[in-house]
Amino acid sequence: MNDSSSLWSRLVRLVRGFFGAALDDVEKQHPRIAYDNAVQTMIEKYERLKASAAVIVRRREDLDQRLAKEREELTTVARELELAVDTSRDDLALALIEKRDLGVAEVTRLTAELEQARRDADDVKDALVSFKAEIGKLKLERDRMLARLAGAQARLQVDEQLDGLSLDAEVRALDNVREHIGNTLAAAKLRQELSATDLTKRLAGLRKDVAQERVRDELQRLKAARAVKLVGSGERVEDDAVVKVRHEPAPPLRLTPGRSD
Repeated sequence: MNDSSSLWSRLVRLVRGFFGAALDDVEKQHPRIAYDNAVQTMIEKYERLKASAAVIVRRREDLDQRLAKEREELTTVARELELAVDTSRDDLALALIEKRDLGVAEVTRLTAELEQARRDADDVKDALVSFKAEIGKLKLERDRMLARLAGAQARLQVDEQLDGLSLDAEVRALDNVREHIGNTLAAAKLRQELSATDLTKRLAGLRKDVAQERVRDELQRLKAARAVKLVGSGERVEDDAVVKVRHEPAPPLRLTPGRSD
């Protein structure tokens, strides 16, 4: 029997420990629920305490009324006793004296109970005020701590995002853009250089043609001068160039606009 009780107690403690640990984990993951449960528990205790306080206050009022009634009764007995003594009603006076003594004892007892009830009522009112203040403090703590928790979680989330944030892809994308821009600029420069080279070649060919034309003109001029010299000396020259010189003036020298050699 003892072994069975011990085993059962261990099993109960194990189940309580398991569910207690699970509850702790849930409360850690959902702190608002834990705070709300704590606040609600304190409110329920406050309501029970307030109900108890109402009983104490009601007892104080009852004692106060009973004490007032006993004092009024005691006053009446005192007047009746005085009248009985004055009228020499000894048997009635003896009964009234006994009743007066009982009334005095009852007043004394009720006075003591009323004083205690008043102290209890004051204590329970102070407890209610203090308990209500504690509920208010717990609510403020809940709001403050949950706000701080939300801020801390937000900071952790930002830190985690910053830690996991990689700029490699963005940097690589920019590198690709930079490379593309560089290649485009290089292609444009190459095209410009090729165009400049082609123009240079064309200018060089033009200059060569002009030079050859000048050489031919110079040759014609020399031939014409020689023909004139031979004619003056009486020699006949049948060269077509000389005949041409005789009949046609020497062509003017061709000049290329915008360039002088």
